[in-house]
Amino acid sequence: MSRCRIQLAGSPRDCSPQRSHSTGQTSEPRQKRGAFSSDVLTKRLFSVLLKMHSKKQALGKCYVGVDVGSASVRAALVDEFGTVVAHADQPIQIWEPHPDHYEQSSADIWAACCSVTKKVVSGVDASRIRGVGFDATCSLVVVDKQFQPLAVNCEGQNCRNVIMWMDHRAVSQVERINATQHRVLSYVGGVMSVEMQPPKLLWLKENLKESCWEKAGYFFDLPDFLSWKATGVTARSLCTVVCKWTYTADGGWDDSFWKMIGLEDLVKDKYEKIGNHVLSPGEPVGKGLTPEAAKDLGLPEGIAVAASLIDAHAGGLGVIGADVKGHNLPCENQPITSRVAMICGTSSCHMGVSETPIFVPGVWGPYFSAMVPGLWLNEGGQSATGKLIDHVVRGHVAFPELQSKAAASAHSIYTYLNSHLDLIKKSLPVGFLTVDLHVWPDFHGNRSPLTDLTLKGMVVGLTLSRGLDELALIYLATIQAIALGTRHILEAMEAAGHRINTLFLCGGLSKNPLFVQMHADITGKPVVLSKEVESVLVGAAILGACASGDFASIQEAMAKMGKIGKVVQPNREHKRFYDKKYEVFLKLVEHQREYRSIMNSC
Repeated sequence: MSRCRIQLAGSPRDCSPQRSHSTGQTSEPRQKRGAFSSDVLTKRLFSVLLKMHSKKQALGKCYVGVDVGSASVRAALVDEFGTVVAHADQPIQIWEPHPDHYEQSSADIWAACCSVTKKVVSGVDASRIRGVGFDATCSLVVVDKQFQPLAVNCEGQNCRNVIMWMDHRAVSQVERINATQHRVLSYVGGVMSVEMQPPKLLWLKENLKESCWEKAGYFFDLPDFLSWKATGVTARSLCTVVCKWTYTADGGWDDSFWKMIGLEDLVKDKYEKIGNHVLSPGEPVGKGLTPEAAKDLGLPEGIAVAASLIDAHAGGLGVIGADVKGHNLPCENQPITSRVAMICGTSSCHMGVSETPIFVPGVWGPYFSAMVPGLWLNEGGQSATGKLIDHVVRGHVAFPELQSKAAASAHSIYTYLNSHLDLIKKSLPVGFLTVDLHVWPDFHGNRSPLTDLTLKGMVVGLTLSRGLDELALIYLATIQAIALGTRHILEAMEAAGHRINTLFLCGGLSKNPLFVQMHADITGKPVVLSKEVESVLVGAAILGACASGDFASIQEAMAKMGKIGKVVQPNREHKRFYDKKYEVFLKLVEHQREYRSIMNSC
């Protein structure tokens, strides 16, 4: 039986996080909203399918967006106005052979891309489909000289040829790279992250020299691997090589950096293994879909394939350029530089653009034209957000009780927790329930703005209570900690010169109203949600639309295809409480460093 699930526009959507990050399986079974007979359900499903069939038949120009996340692959059919007509998803495998080692299979990922794409284009007149865009996590794919998968593990399992973005095996290597203080590091906030590709490449050379490094023909960022699979062209996206590999739009590769860190091999072959042909996101790649890829994907041969984006950047593309006229937002009649796009899923990314380069300590960039052509990008981030919430909730002793009660009420666990918090708050605002419970959220290190992967999570204010109330409170405190981390990142960006007044949220966590409201209240900024929940997929489709030639520029496509939905305003009367919470938040990391210093002195 196929594991692929198709979601048609107009059918109900669950608003809980979609994937279990450890297994890739659906976090919660889909629940019926009420007790209906099978006949009624069958009639309703038939009605939805009939409407969708009619909608697909009435399509004008449309585009396919394919998004590879950490635990699943999704595809969407998107029309020229940015409406998602249909989307489908399918889980992909994650292996964790050792602590902080996360691996995937490029074959498994491509097979899932083909499966979900076939689902969303089923029944559509092929002549209507004008282009395809891919986005993916910034994971490292390794293939040999014949483009066959090559093991990135000591076990020699060639099927596991992808080092995931969240893999932290290369700690020693990144420390040595940062010790060089090479000039390229100024474009990654002064400190390179272990999640970038140079430390992973160095780890492979030092640990798997004979079995992997010497046999490797190509090292791809996952988004570029997908465009190669689709077109047979090894061109790289400016987005991937600038953001994760140290390439610059004006200077290209810096030979001295690769030689200094011990990867001079890459210079000798003129960077063929990591890319010497670079395209801007949205540019057409080669001659479009190859016959083999077209057959695999269920699409016409030769349709346009766009140079790809990293998944977070596709999300930014899908929301940050939307027209906000008439919504009384501070960013109305302001340049796009007044906005930050926040893409919240397994991890969270904070994308801000500027007309001139702004160097923000601890925040990646500035990257020229890496997301929006002609603008500089700064990218802050939190390495574990959806994954952290899932970890905290599922690890609590009261989780089985929560799971049982949520199932009985036909709600997701997160919808149930939000309702439970409303029950126990009494006359207080919900957020005030954590007056004496505080969390520091860096359970997987700090990406921004402290760039310290050795930082650990902290919880202050625990009691002996073990019930559902306590689970709801630690869940709330964790969401608040993530929002406080966002405030920390925004303040660093603003101190360096950004002028930010509005947040644009997308991704799985943006479906959680508590998560959204806490971000508005704690940052003091209005939060704009996309009309289309699947903004990352819209961003990928925008790439395909540009590659097809139907739009003159990415900016034009963003304005036409990006639509805003709900606007969430901050509760100004809660400002003093969250200012105090933020004071405690900053004290937590200060204390953690003090404790480390004390213990290091023994």
